[in-house]
Amino acid sequence: MTDTPSPTGVDERRGPLRPGQRVQLKDAKGRLNTITLTEGGQFHSYQGVLHHDDLIGGPDGVVARNSAGHEYQVLRPLISDFVLSMPRGATVVYPKDSGQIVQMADIFPGARVVEAGVGSGGLSISLLRAVGDAGELHSYERREEFADVARANVQTFFGGEHPAWQIHLGDAQEEMTTVHEPGSIDRVVLDMLAPWECLDAVATVLAPGGVWINYVATATQLSRVAEAIREDGRFTQTEASETMVRGWHLDGLAVRPDHRMVAHTGFLLVCRRLATGQEALALKKRSKVSEFKAVDVEAWQPADESRWTPQALGERPVTDKKARKAAREAASMEQKGARRHLADVDPGEDPAAAADPIVPVEPVDPADL
Repeated sequence: MTDTPSPTGVDERRGPLRPGQRVQLKDAKGRLNTITLTEGGQFHSYQGVLHHDDLIGGPDGVVARNSAGHEYQVLRPLISDFVLSMPRGATVVYPKDSGQIVQMADIFPGARVVEAGVGSGGLSISLLRAVGDAGELHSYERREEFADVARANVQTFFGGEHPAWQIHLGDAQEEMTTVHEPGSIDRVVLDMLAPWECLDAVATVLAPGGVWINYVATATQLSRVAEAIREDGRFTQTEASETMVRGWHLDGLAVRPDHRMVAHTGFLLVCRRLATGQEALALKKRSKVSEFKAVDVEAWQPADESRWTPQALGERPVTDKKARKAAREAASMEQKGARRHLADVDPGEDPAAAADPIVPVEPVDPADL
């Protein structure tokens, strides 16, 4: 029996800790720091120094002591931890929504998937895990700086390039039909301000029965894309939802909901592609259900399409300077992870130059998404 090659990234998730891998350090007060292990590297804090070499070659899930005797719990970050702590230019799709997208869109191994836009690569990581090495993920992104951030983050997470992934620079609605044959895509996932602009392109490339899922932040976007899909007639089974996650405090008999929760981050709207020439089954409605009128449409449809901007929807704009900074940070983190894959290691390299900066893991405020 021939040996089956390991899926991309599996070596990053098991076995002894190695140089270039990310680990989380948690102290007795619950404070978290994420570092990239390097030979000769050091983690400095006001409590002392923890040497990377004390962790390299050891197992995951250990408790390590620094030079002053302070203890740290050492664990590889989970995918949700990595996404929330990685460098980012654009806001990330929250892990709770990424999980829903993979399930609701039925992303399966070997699937051919189109994604737009790529943002910082958080959703791309989940999609690549789902399609596997035999699948295809085509990510479209308008801004080159965001593509650079996403590329570095994905390569850091998987320990190198993923064979199923391709990034295309440009507008998805313009490039999609030139790159893909009609009916050749199994799933389309859009995370963009105006997904209705891609309606014709999605209908062209999506296979009959294929799934189109949209991630939008506001109710006005949700209504606009839902009505565009309904009026187009080439899609069916349109459903919308949002996901909220509330943690629980567990301490002996003191079991209660946490005071804070991750509430609204975005809406998910999913629909299915009909076969060419087919019409959606007209569902019977109760007579009291009213249709949209012209005055209703004018209320939520801007007369000037340019008003569909991040600022108009209450999002914080991402400057070119911030995007370039995130790209540099992501590239630096990816390069540290790539060092251990080199065949020859320079023995004369200064260990101090490889010291990793402290990167605190901070919870993401839903207001920033």
